[in-house]
Amino acid sequence: MSKRSTYLKAIREKLDQVEYDPAIKDAATRIVQAIEAKKTIYTFGASHAGILSEELFYRAGGLALFNPIFDPSLMLNVRPITRTSQAEQLEGYGDIIASSVAWESGDVLLTHSVSGRNPVMIDLVTHAKERGVTVIAITNVTYSSESKSRHSTGLRLFELADIIIDNHGETGDATVSFDGLPQAVAPTSTVIGAAIVNSILVEIVELLLAKGIDPPIFYSANIDGTKAHNDAIFEAYKTQIRYM
Repeated sequence: MSKRSTYLKAIREKLDQVEYDPAIKDAATRIVQAIEAKKTIYTFGASHAGILSEELFYRAGGLALFNPIFDPSLMLNVRPITRTSQAEQLEGYGDIIASSVAWESGDVLLTHSVSGRNPVMIDLVTHAKERGVTVIAITNVTYSSESKSRHSTGLRLFELADIIIDNHGETGDATVSFDGLPQAVAPTSTVIGAAIVNSILVEIVELLLAKGIDPPIFYSANIDGTKAHNDAIFEAYKTQIRYM
């Protein structure tokens, strides 16, 4: 088998595990409850983990109610890029980010962290939970369990979250090994994570339709005649949309 096939086989195997994970339905159910209660749905991840927040945000065919928490020091366009690692390992920085969010009891925070060990995530999640927010975590449970927390509490994300979704990755995330090369290549967390968040999206839409609720789904801005639809969503859900 070629190395490329090895990688794609690993992706397929992980997707098979994701398909039957009941935590995805649990996450969607909790989000729908929050939507019905006029609460806010937030997403957060640091550095590459934040790609999933971008995947869900202002996307054709996506739900308008996902509100990303973006911090400039944790984005991949920062220079030098190593600042992202410094920021996410800085205890107390997550509290600074969290203090700018208008949390309400009953809100939902969907998080993504492969290792689940860094202080920025632990601080932000702790801050949110203290305010009655439900935390959903996408993480690598095996990897995180083997890793020591970098936070003074000793806690990792999976130990704080209300709902845990495993991305079934390897320790270190990369999955393809080569003889003579000490570091594996080709991470799986972004591919699997995107499948997870879009699976949650599909479940949310299915649940909303079953309740007779028209899901606020964006039309593509690159198709003529869609602006009025999207503008109507912004108006109808303005109390739950925090990015306009």
